[in-house]
Amino acid sequence: MELFDELAKRLMKKNDQLTYDKARTWIEVLWEDFETTRAKAGHDYKGQKMTERIVKQWIDNYGPRLHEFVTNNPKYAHLIHNDTIH
Repeated sequence: MELFDELAKRLMKKNDQLTYDKARTWIEVLWEDFETTRAKAGHDYKGQKMTERIVKQWIDNYGPRLHEFVTNNPKYAHLIHNDTIH
């Protein structure tokens, strides 16, 4: 998805600790997490534009420190410690 590519590049501008592959994986994780959490909460799907807006907001707010979050959260540790993207 071209949008994910653009978002990964945006994230890399905010955080020089992330490679393109790690940034792209983070975008996919954030995107999926937002849509899944929203669906589980019973909210109506508001479309790709809303998810894009939220992910951009997260990039702007948390992007510079995402690599710190990863090392402290075992659920996402493989994103920082493993160069292989699954």
